[in-house]
Formats: sequence, structure tokens, C-alpha cells
Amino acid sequence: MKVHVLFKKEELEKEQLQEGNKTAVVIDVLLATTTITAALMDGAKRVLPVLTCEEGKTLAAAYQENEVVLAGEMHAKPIEGFEYPSPVHLRPKVKGKTLILSTTNGTIALNNAAAAKHVHIACLLNNSAVAEAVKHYGNEQTVLVVCAGNSGEISLEDVYGAGHFIECLAAGEKADEIEMTDAAKTAWQLYHGQPEESLKILSLSKVGKLFAQYDVLEELEFASRKNTTSLVPILQDGQVRRANIRRSQHETG
Repeated sequence: MKVHVLFKKEELEKEQLQEGNKTAVVIDVLLATTTITAALMDGAKRVLPVLTCEEGKTLAAAYQENEVVLAGEMHAKPIEGFEYPSPVHLRPKVKGKTLILSTTNGTIALNNAAAAKHVHIACLLNNSAVAEAVKHYGNEQTVLVVCAGNSGEISLEDVYGAGHFIECLAAGEKADEIEMTDAAKTAWQLYHGQPEESLKILSLSKVGKLFAQYDVLEELEFASRKNTTSLVPILQDGQVRRANIRRSQHETG
């Protein structure tokens, strides 16, 4: 199994994803992939990641008001008419509903990764479960761990999250049986440097400091929790749903 890390979504190339047997694992720890995972944990039917808030509004118009939650941010700031897309804020709102989500980085990364054979959504909450799901696709795959980044810049928390995912992927296997690129080794070594300091790492990041500034530290603490759910979200046909990991090909339920 080959493992590579892309440090920001801008490194994704559609042609590269379509070649061979590629599995994309998208990580946006603060906050899109954490929000998506949490929303499915909290009973959302599905999540529709969109490229723009305008696209989100158009999709939402096709639903009854009590069937959908429209959430989004732009450069970490609220958007008028949208719920703020953070896990704790959305928790009481999403049960039984479709969440339409527009974010500056994470939902764009997901849309850009859609050409891969398999696309999973990962964060610190579910890295172990996603890693186990990815292993089922076999050793003849290339796993691209895609860090969403921050508007063209590398995000500390995403690289740390990528390293944690690789740690989970190597668990139970001999690490030397996984062929890592230098980028993958870089993320892995970053995680190995402070494996028990996830909250500290998130707090040191640019986005984490904004959380402190706006006094939403409960969201930061939630996002820092490691392997607290077995939920495996998968992107298919523009929709994120729970993957049914009991089936050999991870068909959605």
C-alpha cells in the first residue's frame, strides 16, 4: 500500500486521482470533516458538501424547511442566513435532516477529491475507523491523505491529523510494509513527536487561536478528541453518508 500526503487542497490534480486505484482521505480538523463526522453521529441523514454558499442556497430551496439545515462560513466568519458549521452548535439541529455545508476549505477539498475511486472523510474523532475501512480496499491501492489547508496555506492541525491517520493505518501491521512518501513520513513524524498533545497542537494552530479569540474553546476541545467514534463517512455522488463497513465494498446504508 502506498501512502502520500497532500499538505493542502490546491495540490490535488483530477487526472492524478483518476489514474490507478486511488483512495482519497480528506482531513479538515478545524472544522469541516470534524463537523461532517459529528453531524452524522448526531443523526443527520446525509451531508451535501458544496463549493459555494450560492450553491448551498439553491440546493436548500429544493427541501422543505424542516428537512434541511444550511450551514456555512467564509474565512471563519458567519454567513447571513446560514448556521455556523461547528459540531457543538449544530448538534441539536441536525437529527433526521440533510445538512448542506459550505466552508472555505474542507468542502472544496471534498469536491476536488471526488474523482478518486473511494473518498473518505476523516478527523481525529474517527481516524482509526477510517483507517480500518481503507485497509479493506487492499494493498494494491494508493492512499492520498488530503489536508484541506487554509486558503492555500498549510494548516498545522491538518498535518497532525494526517499523521494520526497514518499511525492508525500502520497499527496492527508492520510499518515498513506501508510504502510512505517523504510527505507521509513528515506528517507521521509530526504526530509521533506529540501523540498525546492533540489539544495543544490544535490550540497552537492559526485557526485554533481564532477559536480562543472568539471564546469557542469547547469546539476546539471536541475536535481534539481521538478515536471516539467508529463512524466512517464516505462521499459518493456528491453526498456524504455513513459507510456500511460490514459490507465488503463499504456500500452506503
